[in-house]
Amino acid sequence: MSRKNKNILLAKVLIEDYAAEGKSLARVDGKVIFVENAIPGDVVDIRVTRNKKDWAEGFITAWHEYSADRVAPFCSHFGVCGGCRWQMLPYPKQLQYKQKQVEDVLQRIGKVALPAIQPIMGAVESTHYRNKMEYTFSNKRFLLPGELHDPAVTSLQNVAGFHARGLFDKVVDIDTCYLQAEPTNGLRKAIRDFGLEMELPFYDIKLHEGWLRTLQLRICTTGEVMANLMVGYEEPEMIRLLGDRLLKQFPDLTTLLVTINAKWNDSLTDLTPRVIHGKGYVIEKLEDFQFKIGPKSFFQTNTRQGERLYQVAREFAELTGKETVYDLYCGTGSIGIFVSRLAARIVGVEVIAEAIDDARENAALNGIGHARFFSGDVVDICQDGFFAAEGRPDVIITDPPRAGMHEGLVNKILEIGAPTVVYVSCNPATQARDLHLLDTKYAVTNVQPVDMFPHTHHIENIVQLKLRR
Repeated sequence: MSRKNKNILLAKVLIEDYAAEGKSLARVDGKVIFVENAIPGDVVDIRVTRNKKDWAEGFITAWHEYSADRVAPFCSHFGVCGGCRWQMLPYPKQLQYKQKQVEDVLQRIGKVALPAIQPIMGAVESTHYRNKMEYTFSNKRFLLPGELHDPAVTSLQNVAGFHARGLFDKVVDIDTCYLQAEPTNGLRKAIRDFGLEMELPFYDIKLHEGWLRTLQLRICTTGEVMANLMVGYEEPEMIRLLGDRLLKQFPDLTTLLVTINAKWNDSLTDLTPRVIHGKGYVIEKLEDFQFKIGPKSFFQTNTRQGERLYQVAREFAELTGKETVYDLYCGTGSIGIFVSRLAARIVGVEVIAEAIDDARENAALNGIGHARFFSGDVVDICQDGFFAAEGRPDVIITDPPRAGMHEGLVNKILEIGAPTVVYVSCNPATQARDLHLLDTKYAVTNVQPVDMFPHTHHIENIVQLKLRR
């Protein structure tokens, strides 16, 4: 396929495999073609949109054959809302491709010696697994392909759901979402119906107008339920009426908050949620550890798989009760607290001050007196004076965001030289990059992929590293 050709249509192309980020790939004349919404075994026509020397991207214009692996999606919104994009693939096959993704990036990007990679830990529950959801209220409904040219259908409708993929100003009107257990759908619909009944303005993101904006829900394995409704401005009577209705209709709603947001963005960071009912937070449990979660708190979104993830991290730490453990990117202290009973000392470091406040509260909640948490950049904090006061780490556990660790932190870990490092990652590609840098002093001794998000391409991976002798 010539690179110079424009507007290329490739006919009857066999989809061969999955690549990173959930994209499928085919090969034409030796060139890799990346597409979305296909699975290996599909035979399709592809319209090329980007054409480079060694690879190209395109979109599917027609299907000639469907893969034998393809199954019917269970959600009526599949392919529209942008979530759960692997529903057409059986869950065991999803796990197979996720395992392959981890192996591929560690070898191709990491370029380090690897042990045999453990079989991926699949989720026991592949639906209703999220403890946190965020819904959007909008006065613009996303129209389905069959509705686009129907003069009787308008997008000017008040709806509640998720942003349509790739469109910031259109929202898919969700009937039933299978990502979170009830009362998630009931609460969303009740608020939407109240807004319609009272003729309240739903938010217009382009004009920055409207009252109903977003809804954040936390539903815990402990049975506690927290709802935080974000509205555009004060409307005391409507807040009272809506609160009364929700508490009557949903007696299991343990905490109800309202947040006034007059900003252009939906970030909660600089806002103050107001408690309408309950204690203002929920309690979640991992094993028998309790964690206080407020509307701004970070917590693993899949509680049951989060528990298994932390169990692996604890196993990889190989604690005997004598070790000082440094928990980097500690967030609200969940990993450090989870391993604390097998350690002599826990030192958590996190750049977000509010998260450190939560970590200290969570340590107190669990009666853990040998954990200390510090707010700031790890590179700045971990100096000789700090080590003299807190002790040098025997084990480092690091759980960075998707971007991975800053190179300065990688160099700091190399400088510290802890005997064991446990690297928990939500992005194996950036993890592989960091492993390549750590390879000068550390050997990879254990690898365990964990699937936290069924029906998506996302995958967590835990790596144990040992200092070379």
